[in-house]
Amino acid sequence: MQKLLRRVALALCLGTALAAQAQPAVQPPVRIALIESLSGPFANTGEAVFRNLVWATERVNARGGVKLPGGARNLAVERYDNKGQNEEALAALRSAIDDGVTVIAQGNSSAIAATLIDAINKHNEREPGKRVLFLNYSAVDPILTNEKCSYWHFRFDAHADMRMAALMDVLKDDKAVKSVYLIGQDYSFGQAVLREARKQLGAQRPDVQIVGDELHALGRVKDFIPYAVKIKASGAQAVLTGNWGNDLTLLIKAAKEVGYEGKFYTFYGNALGVPAALGDAGVGKVIAVADWFPNEPGDASEIFYQAFRQRFPRPQDDYVHMRMQLMMEAFAQGLERAGSTESGAVAAQLERAAVAVSGHKGAMRAADHQFQQPLLVAMMGKQGAPGVKFDVEGSGYGFRVIKTIAPERAEQPHSCKMVRP
Repeated sequence: MQKLLRRVALALCLGTALAAQAQPAVQPPVRIALIESLSGPFANTGEAVFRNLVWATERVNARGGVKLPGGARNLAVERYDNKGQNEEALAALRSAIDDGVTVIAQGNSSAIAATLIDAINKHNEREPGKRVLFLNYSAVDPILTNEKCSYWHFRFDAHADMRMAALMDVLKDDKAVKSVYLIGQDYSFGQAVLREARKQLGAQRPDVQIVGDELHALGRVKDFIPYAVKIKASGAQAVLTGNWGNDLTLLIKAAKEVGYEGKFYTFYGNALGVPAALGDAGVGKVIAVADWFPNEPGDASEIFYQAFRQRFPRPQDDYVHMRMQLMMEAFAQGLERAGSTESGAVAAQLERAAVAVSGHKGAMRAADHQFQQPLLVAMMGKQGAPGVKFDVEGSGYGFRVIKTIAPERAEQPHSCKMVRP
């Protein structure tokens, strides 16, 4: 009996061992550290980005994850709060690296992006065995892919000059506008926006008078009424701003309160409370530029948007960006083509990334690591009006696409002198 029991036990052990060999080992996920404002005045922007990246990774994982030689691996986003501060971002970067994460994602604030680029360059020189990649979805100061371009940094948003050119493609034909007020956030991006606005207005609309030109502290102004009063008093027929987050929402609310009736040419006026803040006062007056809008014509775009709303049905979560989905697809493509998670191998493939999501295509320009894609300009309208099937954040207002700029037309020259390892 004892011999029989021993044989049964041995057979069970062998069977278990063979079964274990037959089952592929569960591979750990490829981790991405989101270093973003998750508290403070811009926490809403950080949370919105987190939802986008989570949805993008879920879609990659749903099709089996990233195919690598050791087996398929999922993507996972991990949160690191930079509180909107450079020093906090550096601390978050150190924490992520200490945690073994080698892929960083950040975008809200070009100043923070520039700080991260410098830190990552130095880290990668010191630690060639632990090199880090930087995926940038929103930091759009042109300097980041020009003078400060880095082999380890990849930008998936159109930079400020590209966005300004797209807006000017509409403003140049808006002959009713004869005076403009320029206002922006006082840091590298805001300064770049106003600088390019002056340049492009001079070139394309020299007849337009700039009746105001000022910068304000980033994320510190709680009451924009004094600014709105100056804008109204200037007689400006339009405001041009690169403001984002609460700095844009509060500016828009103040303008409405003082009775300003001019237009707003914006980089980010299509979300995060802006349409609701203006209401009917914004119809036909708020213009925004983006890589995609929910009301872009076509079935593919509508299916894409409906899928996001099904995943995040709350009106306040209605904030989806095509570029963040394209970014994650490009990263997954880079991993698979590299056959490795090593940052140098992945970077070499990201340089040549070409991806598509729901009919939208984009490709990375290897010379400066600036993603090239179509840009759309849209105007605020009431839901149900022609071209406005979907509203924004349950506000009853959405954006009708009025112009599409092809990638080759949106493309801008660069001054990057890329140093490759």
